[in-house]
Amino acid sequence: MITVPIQAVAKELALPIHNIDTFTGWAPPKPDNEPINLIIAVSFGLLVPPRILNGAQYGGLNVHPSMLPDFRGPAPLHHTLLAGRRRTGITLQTLHPQHFDHGTILAQTPYPGFEIPESDTCTVPQLVELVAPIGAAMLVQGIRDRLYVPPSKDVGLFHGREDAQSLKHAPKITSEDRHIDWNSWTAEDVLRRNRVIGPLWNIASCREYSALEKRIIWDSGFKASAATTNPELQPGVPFADGESKEQRLFVGTCDGKILEIGSAKVEGEKTAPLRLAADRAGMMSHWSESACGRFWDRLR
Repeated sequence: MITVPIQAVAKELALPIHNIDTFTGWAPPKPDNEPINLIIAVSFGLLVPPRILNGAQYGGLNVHPSMLPDFRGPAPLHHTLLAGRRRTGITLQTLHPQHFDHGTILAQTPYPGFEIPESDTCTVPQLVELVAPIGAAMLVQGIRDRLYVPPSKDVGLFHGREDAQSLKHAPKITSEDRHIDWNSWTAEDVLRRNRVIGPLWNIASCREYSALEKRIIWDSGFKASAATTNPELQPGVPFADGESKEQRLFVGTCDGKILEIGSAKVEGEKTAPLRLAADRAGMMSHWSESACGRFWDRLR
């Protein structure tokens, strides 16, 4: 079970802690033999069921780090950065008994939201540091203003607007989101995804032994290069700089840009410079001293 910061605070205040991964068979405690009157869920991965919400006099509240319904879903911070947004916001909403992020919006950052500093290089942890105190302040103020007392008024920016259909969803990040598609990902796409969701990957096959396929995890990612692309190369084909003593490795993208490859981890091997990692894994079938020394077929 992951330890979260609120546990330390609860211990300091001598409050009971309940670690659960399902609500089945669990009921909220009753301090002084009285039912809990308000439930608050923040970064909580379970849907609070109707029987729990109905048992609280004022239902529940949730803080969501986006301007709902934009980026509705479990990974709003990741998708905000992946979309290249330069501004974001916070939403205080009621907990919906059937769906995530479909509650009544009680408070929200005014349009157009607040700026994300250095959004082109911002990471998810940095964005958390930005939004967490703002979200906490909105929650505290909402409780002080008794926004949870019915009747609730939806104050959401997009409430009732037709353009709400064009807003983005923020689904859970999966392994496939890290799988580079060299046919469609531009150099900017590759660099941004690596920054936001961590090491990306591909499947590589040896040039001479096409049956030999392994996953390549780009541990240290990529960096933009001023190298010139070879028109004979398709995007996603690694090649070497034959004029360099270090024989640095590069890969072209679908928009004609070149990225320099750092270290990599071949499936079943330790992290190492890419050429060494491939050699250790028995995938180095050919090496040329030319400026375009290809050793794999196209990454996929």
